[in-house]
Amino acid sequence: MNLDRYSPQNLRRPSSGMINVHPIQRGGILTEEARQVILEWADGYSVCDLCLEGRVDLVKNPPIAEFKRDVAEFLNMDEVRFTAGARHAKFVIMSAFKEKTIVVDSLAHYTSYIAAELNDMKVYEVPNSGYPEFKIEPEKYAETFERVKEETGKYPDLALLTHVDYRYGNLADAKEVGKICREYGIPLILNTAYSSGVMEVDGKKLNADFIVASGHKSWAATAPIGILATNYDFVDDVFRTSKTRGEWSGRAFTKKEVALFGCSPVYGLPIITLMASFPAVVRRIKKWEEEVAKARWFVKEMEKIEGVQLIGERPKNHTLMQFESPAFHSIAKRHKKRGFFLYHELKKRGIVGVQPGMTKNFKINVYGLSWEEVEKVAEAFKDIAESYGLEVED
Repeated sequence: MNLDRYSPQNLRRPSSGMINVHPIQRGGILTEEARQVILEWADGYSVCDLCLEGRVDLVKNPPIAEFKRDVAEFLNMDEVRFTAGARHAKFVIMSAFKEKTIVVDSLAHYTSYIAAELNDMKVYEVPNSGYPEFKIEPEKYAETFERVKEETGKYPDLALLTHVDYRYGNLADAKEVGKICREYGIPLILNTAYSSGVMEVDGKKLNADFIVASGHKSWAATAPIGILATNYDFVDDVFRTSKTRGEWSGRAFTKKEVALFGCSPVYGLPIITLMASFPAVVRRIKKWEEEVAKARWFVKEMEKIEGVQLIGERPKNHTLMQFESPAFHSIAKRHKKRGFFLYHELKKRGIVGVQPGMTKNFKINVYGLSWEEVEKVAEAFKDIAESYGLEVED
């Protein structure tokens, strides 16, 4: 066994110091405040040193109990718990709807389907508009609800909308979908893994019954941490506490929340960094329009390259984007590094995050980059294109 491979020198991050445009990274870049507390709380279950109530969300010092209420206010919801990611939050919600029927948008993250499967739910999909925009039209929810009624004899028990999807970065009309769900009396889960924490999300304005969020994707926290917010109507079902009692010992765990396996699994750095970044997150959502402006400018510059085209809604309303690039793909077919050439060319120019091997299409997120950095990324793509003989507009 070679233990030297685990030495600190061998665990350095290869992308250190580079511009990272990976779609799942940009909203999770830590704030300076979060970096300041990392070493102090890095030990295992560090928060548990101060737990008197048996649940991490009830810890008063550090002020997690108050933080829980502040996050609820920030999202304009009534109650919040912290989870092991947005996927875990979806599973927790669906556990209260076990063996029932759910309608999800056809751009939903795979974990939405897995969470439903784990809870033995029957899944129906809302179609999208297809190539090239792949949009989810709100009225398709009503049509799908009617289809479920026609096939099963009753309307679905739950609905899910992905606010911003991870494939194209489309921003769905959550308010209108929420309105339709209200009219049908069907509770709505709004998956905000790529929206809350970088842009304003108001649960009550959007008619959401549940909001799930990703701390490590969009709230500037270390992984893994998610947020589950809901209204009073669902608190007792979703956050139900244990009723089990040991048949021999008589032991009971009445404060432990069953669907969270007793206590939210965020006992150390994840919850601390989420708290430390929270003031910056509250401030930064007010700058969302500028972030969208950068994304739209970036699209315009990228489409000056021969054969490069944005896939997804136009104009962009989010900073996550996907491009198709048949010209880069053509180069890859004859390049000795094949599809990895684009990754290596970008890395030579100080940019990482485009998935290795991807040239036919690829995803990028420019959230939080300065204008100078956005320009550097665009210029890198243009420089690569020209060096391989592709046309680039002035």
